[in-house]
Amino acid sequence: MNENACEHSQPSDEEAIGKKLARIGHTFVVLSGKGGVGKSTVAVNLALSLSALNFRTGILDTDIHGPSVPKLLGLRGEKLQITTDGIVPFNYLNRLKVVSMGLLLDGDDTPVIWRGPMKANVIRQFFGDVAWGDLDYLVVDSPPGTGDEPLSVAQLLSPNKSSAIIVTTPQRVATIDVEKSITFCRQLGLPIAGVIENMSGFLCPHCGHEADIFLQGGGRRLAERFNVPFLGAIPLDPDIVKSGDAEEPYVQYYSTTKVAGRFGEIVAQLTPKYALGESEASLPQGVEKSSPTIKQGTDAAPRPDKEVSMRFAVPTNGKKLCSHFGHCEAFALIDADGSGRLGDESYVVPPPHEPGLLPPWLAQQGVNCVIAGGMGARAQQLFAEAGVNVVTGAEGEYPRDVVENYLKGTLVTGTNTCDH
Repeated sequence: MNENACEHSQPSDEEAIGKKLARIGHTFVVLSGKGGVGKSTVAVNLALSLSALNFRTGILDTDIHGPSVPKLLGLRGEKLQITTDGIVPFNYLNRLKVVSMGLLLDGDDTPVIWRGPMKANVIRQFFGDVAWGDLDYLVVDSPPGTGDEPLSVAQLLSPNKSSAIIVTTPQRVATIDVEKSITFCRQLGLPIAGVIENMSGFLCPHCGHEADIFLQGGGRRLAERFNVPFLGAIPLDPDIVKSGDAEEPYVQYYSTTKVAGRFGEIVAQLTPKYALGESEASLPQGVEKSSPTIKQGTDAAPRPDKEVSMRFAVPTNGKKLCSHFGHCEAFALIDADGSGRLGDESYVVPPPHEPGLLPPWLAQQGVNCVIAGGMGARAQQLFAEAGVNVVTGAEGEYPRDVVENYLKGTLVTGTNTCDH
């Protein structure tokens, strides 16, 4: 790829960049001084976790030479549109705005052979020429190290509306290089939101035991040494590798797992601390400045924001929770008001089963959360596109009890019983 391929406009001036950044509530720059620590995987799953809470979220992939975000989101072959308004982000499932050099290239084997000034210019365009609109959070995935790309990003951002998330693995050989990222942020005046220890032990897919094959605690010790927050440890789950190769985002396709819960816990720490100010981008309707706490551990489903009125749908047979979403007799519809009080329970008989029919049908019934024992990946994707939250692996008997436990944050979830 030559240096003129992305020059669709003149470099963005400071005023244009400032106007675009003014519409973004807070920017998280995901950094690591070490390659191979899973930084892009962390960035993508944090962005998806934010968007799942109804925050208007974007992700910017600034790895010019090796963009990973399109593959992790299953967007290979997609292209960004360039209009008179600028570069239009790819709208992933109508919930996450995505920009990456990988969405501008002609193919995965097309190299970007650019020197530093050209890369800095393109990053300025990513901020000044992209039609981001109003965002609550922007997640920036940076390449490893402290070179041109993270330097260009850090110099553009305001320290009052941005912070760095440092990703490391537990080993000392990794934390030595990651220390440089912390020093880099301090020299540039970029606040540090905290450190994440990725690949922190191995999660056995058979018994769920967490083994310290890579040791543990390196990230926590690093955070304590430099007096920055430790955001959490994410174990190595074989399904993370599987989801990456399959181009199926982990927290979307494995939403009830222990590791997905860890991402939720990290987001729950970040959002209240970096809540938006009155003059910044407004929060989505129904979400207060103090973001809802996600009570998601090994067995608990996430707790929703109590201020949001919701309509739940629970698949049933004989008015009891049914294991198979697509083959139930009826759906129990239960409304919850802003304080979490439940309304009457009603039942609706679904239309004859056809693939892809039930998600839009339930969305038309005003449903914004489905709690099921099991559901196939395609149905989950269709619900996501319709803006409907899905909880799978739910355990229980009576629909009302299931919904009450969900609202209390005590709903027990297990294996997705219908993952096909």
